[in-house]
Amino acid sequence: MTELQEILDRHIESGTAPGIVVADGDAGGRLDIVAAGDVTPDAIVRIQSMTKPVLAVAALRMVQDGRLDLDAPVQQWLPELADRRVLRTPASDLDDVVPAESPISVRHLLTNTSGYGMTTAPGPLQDAMVQNRTQAGQEPVELGAQDWLDALADLPLMFQPGAGWRYHHSFGILGILLGRIAGRPLQDHLADEVFHPLGMIDTGYTVPRSQAHRHPAAYRRDDAGALVEIEPAGDGFYVAPAPFDLSHAELVSTASDYAAFARMLASGGHAGDRIIVQPALLDQMRIDQVPARIKTPDSFFPGFWDGMGWGFGVAVQTEGPHEGRYGWSGGLGTDLYVDPDGSFRVILAQVEMGAEMMALFADLA
Repeated sequence: MTELQEILDRHIESGTAPGIVVADGDAGGRLDIVAAGDVTPDAIVRIQSMTKPVLAVAALRMVQDGRLDLDAPVQQWLPELADRRVLRTPASDLDDVVPAESPISVRHLLTNTSGYGMTTAPGPLQDAMVQNRTQAGQEPVELGAQDWLDALADLPLMFQPGAGWRYHHSFGILGILLGRIAGRPLQDHLADEVFHPLGMIDTGYTVPRSQAHRHPAAYRRDDAGALVEIEPAGDGFYVAPAPFDLSHAELVSTASDYAAFARMLASGGHAGDRIIVQPALLDQMRIDQVPARIKTPDSFFPGFWDGMGWGFGVAVQTEGPHEGRYGWSGGLGTDLYVDPDGSFRVILAQVEMGAEMMALFADLA
C-alpha cells in the first residue's frame, strides 16, 4: 500500500469524508489516481471554486489571440457595469455613494479587485446581497446568469476598482464576459478552447444524465460534527439539463480531467506540442498580483494573507517551505496545487470545508 493510499484510508476511517480521490502527477507524464471510501476514481464531482483557474486560462487564451486586453474596461462587453457607484464607506447605506473613479477592467476580475465580492461584515450591502440572491455560499446559484448580473449591477461597489480585494463574484462576471466575447454559450467556448485540447471529456457545467451514476452525494457537518447530505448522489442541481444559463456558475470535473489541466500548468502552458497558454502570460497567472496595502484582514478569512498572494484565479505561496506553489480550492472539499518542480496534486472530496478537510489537505501538502 502506498503512503498516499494510507493517508486517504486513514481519513476515511476517521470520517473526514465518505470518499476521496487524489490525482498525483508531474509535468513529465507521471500520474497516479488513488481513491478511497465510497467513491470511484472516475467520479464526476462539484469542483466549485476550482473553476476559477479554468476561467483564468480561458481569459488568457483570449488575450494571446488578441481578442481581449487585460486592462480593457469590461463595460465594453458588459454595459450593465458602466457608470458604477461606490459606497462611501463599507458600512454606508446603499445610497451613500460616490462615482467610480475608473471602470472595472479584465485584470480587476482576474485578481478579485473589481469592487464586487463576498461581504465579510454585517451591514446594508450584505443585507441587500442576501435579499437579491447574489450573496455567495456553498449552495448552487439561484439565478440565471443575466438575472444574476442585473441584480449585482443594481448594487454599489464595496470599493473603487483596484483599491480592495474581495473574493468570488469577479469570476462570475468573468464567465459572463467570456461568453459575451465568444458570442456563444460559455460551455461550448470552454469545450473548444480548454476541455477538448486537454482531453477533459467529463468537465462541464452539468453531468449528463447518462453519467449521473458517477456523481457522488455532497455533505456538510452539523453542529455535532456529523455528516449531513446536502445534495443526493446521481441527482440534484448539477445533473443535466441546466435550469438556466450557468455562465456565472461552477464546473464539475474528474480527477483525470483536472489532472490534465494541472499538467498543462505544470508544463509551462504546454499540452504536448500545443501551447495552451503562452509562458509569459502563465507567468503572470502564477505570481502575486495583489498590492500589500489591500491585503487587509477583513478581505477574506483570518490569516489568509500570511505568506500568500493572489495571481490570476489562483493563490500563490510567497514564502515558506512551499514558496512558489500555486493553486486553489473548492468549497466542497476539493484542492489543486502545482509546485515549481512541475509536480502537482488534485484532491477531490464532497464535504464542505472545515477543520477535517483542512487536516486532509495538510496531510497531502
